[in-house]
Amino acid sequence: MTINFVMMIMALLAGSVGSVLLASLVLLFKGSWLQKLSEYLMYLAGGTLLGAAFLGMIPNAVAQLNVTNTLEIVLIGILFFFLLEKIILWRTCANKNCERRNQTAVPMILIGDAFHNAIDGIVIASAFLSSPELGLFVTLSVIMHEIPQELADFGILIHGGMSKRKALWYNVLSGSSAILVGILAWFFLQQMTHLVPYVLAFSASSFLYIAMAELIPEMHKKTKVLESLVQLLLIVAGILIIFFIKHTH
Repeated sequence: MTINFVMMIMALLAGSVGSVLLASLVLLFKGSWLQKLSEYLMYLAGGTLLGAAFLGMIPNAVAQLNVTNTLEIVLIGILFFFLLEKIILWRTCANKNCERRNQTAVPMILIGDAFHNAIDGIVIASAFLSSPELGLFVTLSVIMHEIPQELADFGILIHGGMSKRKALWYNVLSGSSAILVGILAWFFLQQMTHLVPYVLAFSASSFLYIAMAELIPEMHKKTKVLESLVQLLLIVAGILIIFFIKHTH
């Protein structure tokens, strides 16, 4: 058992179950404090996702492939995640205006989370196979974007009739898919190391899609100058976190 494998297991635990538990602690805050903290974490996550993709994952993929092939895979990945999100929306929409029913939202949230966390597991495993440094800031990016997501999921599950304890248990269960799939990906990709740069490029597309199609549009709902400045500063802070981690290892 190598040190990289142990680090990956710890990273998978932190990125999945750890994110759920951290989100549950944040739930101790009430009302506007909870809303504001969740928003600030989302802004910071936008920066860490962009930083991890552009400063870590894509450069590592380019170093093992070439620029053209890497960007082709990133483009294909973005289209894939667009279609994937469309399919999930089609499955969860109750009518033509896409107004969701609570009864369908709860199971789809859990299934969607399990699938999303499984992708995170693959992302973390491929990053650690490339280098411990890359694994570190990819894991940080996963945690930063997972906490606001888990907060939103708690709200949907509780609104759908679950108790807080049951919502926490189901979120932990869906998050654990990252651990199982991440371990499988570690051994699979070790046997086929030539696939690692392709997985990194594809994984980068998921980070870019989350940042640009989900987080940034959500930020644009706030248009006041001060709020916009806070968003920009936290995005830059997220990018700088990745930059400094990259240059101090």
